[in-house]
Amino acid sequence: MSLKKLLKEKGYHQIKLKYTKTNHLELVAKINDIEGSFILDTGASSTCVGIDAITHFELLSEDSDIKAAGAGATNMLTQISQKNRIEIKGWKKKKVDLVLFDLRHVNEALENHKADKVHGIIGADILKRGKAVIDYKNKALYLK
Repeated sequence: MSLKKLLKEKGYHQIKLKYTKTNHLELVAKINDIEGSFILDTGASSTCVGIDAITHFELLSEDSDIKAAGAGATNMLTQISQKNRIEIKGWKKKKVDLVLFDLRHVNEALENHKADKVHGIIGADILKRGKAVIDYKNKALYLK
């Protein structure tokens, strides 16, 4: 039996992924019913949205004590947006908290490699909630 069939029988949703030119896995997700493009990052503890996408997703934000660190950048100030809805290809969760911070360094790196900019990062918080299985060979994410 294939992994896809096994996971579908267990109630998982299949989400197609694509590789960016930087070899990151990218997917489309909706936050509060508004579509955006996201990098899948198993090493990111939280799902994040770029500060420049706050209005795109109509997010309410408040200052946060959390300091973000990521590829090439540390100690970045963050905000938080609480109780959002996220939907990824039919898989839905409510009451999702998002970390908001400046993703310019991420998007500049993508643009330098002629890859498209992203609105944010899907992190381990969502992957854990969805009991994620990543099929790298077939470029698919499964969430339950």
